[in-house]
Amino acid sequence: MNPFLISAITIFAYMVLVFILAQILRNNSIVDIAWGGGFIFAAHATYFNADEHTFAAKLVTTLVIFWGVRLGAYLLLRNWGKPEDWRYANWRKEWGKYATIRAFFQVFMLQGVMMFIISLPVTVANSYHVINERFSGLHLLGCILFAIGFYFEAVGDAQMFLFKSDKRHAGKVMNRGLWRFTRHPNYFGEVLMWWGIFFIAAPSSLWYISIWAPLTITFLLLKVSGVTMLEKKYEGHDAYSVYKQHTNAFFPWFPKRSIEHAE
Repeated sequence: MNPFLISAITIFAYMVLVFILAQILRNNSIVDIAWGGGFIFAAHATYFNADEHTFAAKLVTTLVIFWGVRLGAYLLLRNWGKPEDWRYANWRKEWGKYATIRAFFQVFMLQGVMMFIISLPVTVANSYHVINERFSGLHLLGCILFAIGFYFEAVGDAQMFLFKSDKRHAGKVMNRGLWRFTRHPNYFGEVLMWWGIFFIAAPSSLWYISIWAPLTITFLLLKVSGVTMLEKKYEGHDAYSVYKQHTNAFFPWFPKRSIEHAE
């Protein structure tokens, strides 16, 4: 069967199940926890659909599983026992009696579409269109980018989790560790990982399809749901305003001058 169709069907079925669970729990924010799992299922489905498993297929499928398990476990731990995330709670109020149907299309199905697009390099690598089956320079570049990205996302998440777990930091802004060099190390890492996966799948006749994945995730995290949304959330926060003056928003760089936690 066509690997792109396999991916689409798998993601659709997965997101429908997540939607049903969310309605039972009355918590649409579980879609965030389920995000990584959708990629894992799609990667498995397309991998085992292929007659032959190339080096690129084995590599990207392994990396996606590694990334998806880590991300899902972290989000589950972070959100365990907490109420519905403020974004989804606000949408539930805004949508009123149409909250369920609008959540299905505007949250779950929309994220499913994004999941399908962002997983395109994995689908391509797991298809039969790979030209270079041996380890190449592009594979090496992809692995390096993925490793750096994974470090920024995983370590950044861990540092923020520990920071927020300490009640002494209430009202303060995290500006240490990786957060000293970028205000969003986790988003930077996420983008870098998907560029890495793209380069691993790039030695293919379908590279022009794969490119949509890193372009999409970069646009989403920079302009839609990631950096932009959180920056707007902290508008008017004095400590965060000071933080912004010293630290890059996305690309890591040395702060303009050394600062301690802003009060």
